[in-house]
Amino acid sequence: MTQPSTTTRGAKDDSFAALFEEYAGRIDVAEGSVVKGRVVEVGSESVLIDVGLKAEGRVSLREFAAPGQPVNLAVGDEVEVYVERLEDRNGEAMLSREKARREESWNHLETAFKDTTKVAGYIVGRVKGGFTVDLGGALAFLPGSQVDIRPVRDVTGLMGDKHEFQILKMDRRRGNIVVSRRAVLEESRAEQRNELVASLREGQVLDGVVKNITDYGAFVDLGGVDGLLHVTDIAWRRINHPSEALNIGHQVKVQVIRFNPETQRISLGMKQLLADPWDGVQAKYPASAKFKGRVTNMTDYGAFVELEPGIEGLVHVSEMSWVKKNVHPGKIVSTSQEVEVMVLDVDPDKRRISLGLKQCLENPWEMFLRDHPVGSEVAGEVKNTTEFGVFVGLTGDIDGMIHLTDLSWDVPGEQAVANFKKGDQVKAKVLDVDVEKERISLGIKQLANDPFTTATDKIVKGAVVTCTVTKVLDGGVEVAIAEGGATGFIRKGDLSRDRSEQRVDRFAVSDKIDAKVTSVDRASRKIGLSVKALEIEEEKRAMAEFGSADSGATLGDILAPAMGHAKGGKDETA
Repeated sequence: MTQPSTTTRGAKDDSFAALFEEYAGRIDVAEGSVVKGRVVEVGSESVLIDVGLKAEGRVSLREFAAPGQPVNLAVGDEVEVYVERLEDRNGEAMLSREKARREESWNHLETAFKDTTKVAGYIVGRVKGGFTVDLGGALAFLPGSQVDIRPVRDVTGLMGDKHEFQILKMDRRRGNIVVSRRAVLEESRAEQRNELVASLREGQVLDGVVKNITDYGAFVDLGGVDGLLHVTDIAWRRINHPSEALNIGHQVKVQVIRFNPETQRISLGMKQLLADPWDGVQAKYPASAKFKGRVTNMTDYGAFVELEPGIEGLVHVSEMSWVKKNVHPGKIVSTSQEVEVMVLDVDPDKRRISLGLKQCLENPWEMFLRDHPVGSEVAGEVKNTTEFGVFVGLTGDIDGMIHLTDLSWDVPGEQAVANFKKGDQVKAKVLDVDVEKERISLGIKQLANDPFTTATDKIVKGAVVTCTVTKVLDGGVEVAIAEGGATGFIRKGDLSRDRSEQRVDRFAVSDKIDAKVTSVDRASRKIGLSVKALEIEEEKRAMAEFGSADSGATLGDILAPAMGHAKGGKDETA
């Protein structure tokens, strides 16, 4: 028998060794392990992969690409897959690229968790309390509070983009991973903040993004650090709420107004980058000049009127109307209403302008004086009665007052006021118009002649009149003067020359008395009378007519014939 050559035997040994090695490699593949395989075929829905078993395995095509990304795979490519089963009922190996990636990812994530390094991933869905994140095959839970530094209402804009996360907690046995994007942002923010804070200077101009809006201002992200842009520093014009000028996400250019290195509080301003409209304000808005403006705000004490963006003046409630006093400004003007105003005063240091609304309208008191000069008659309705007089409504929505002393010549003031009631139509005479004090004085009694004047036409000081007692008082007696019907008063001390006779009880109502007129005051409508003055005058006359100091006759001797002469012209002593 011919023996095989040494060369042939060597070739067979090598072939057997290769087959044995290949077989040994095949039997090392175990279920639940990750192995390398070679792509044999790429179909429309699946990929056929040889991992060294007696049969290839199929893997879904979508497991080889991220969501929304195309598959980049070709025959002969080497890939890692997870062996779920060595053989299914069809005789094929059950393989999974996704689980292989997951296993690979878990290994990587465990290392990252141990070293506290960041990991990359995609936010892929929403779940109760947060979101799911794909960390290269391993799914993690992202709590809603860990999405951003500030609460985010809508994460749609974050989905599809790659983000870095910090692993907070993980349990491979249970398949749980909790991550935080906020921790990464805060760390990055802290680094940026330190760099920015170190270089911050007051007056510095920076670019920022509006991150949040409140009633009192807006918070602007300067790149790792936030500054407050107060509502009063957004613009020179009045802004009631920051949302009138800003939106979240708005790119803005701001100036650092104040910076406190200790508290790291930053105050920002936008209007400081614009020209100050108050420069040269006195020249633009001189006193007494009239301008048109828009009502921007109202308070209990007045209304603010914008003359131009950034320039506002106050119309005090006292300068809003000539006639409407103590009313809320809202009853005279309304917000956004265009009005004409007069500049009353400008204080550029305090950035204040005082305006007047009523000054652009004619003064109703000046109009009244022009149309109704002093002495003219007017008619009106009684608006109110008080203890000191009656108020009458006049043209121009103004009132005139009739003092109680100007209601009647004869009736006492308090009693005269009671004769009037609200709504009565009356006529009166204009007595005085004080435009500056906004007062009009009227009188009703002045429409008729003063009966006192008529009654006292013939009564002069020094005249002797016959009176009738009308009232006896402690201090004297009231009398009616026969001539003209005027009244007068005789004081107790003037009732007689003789002190013992100066008693009011000597008189009774209806008694006739002769007295001398001592004063006639037509302004106060009073007549002063004196019996004493009359007696003294008669004594002097008698002395002059019937005797002298040198005759040696007594006063009684002289007065007796004088009195008799005065009564009947008989002189019994002749």
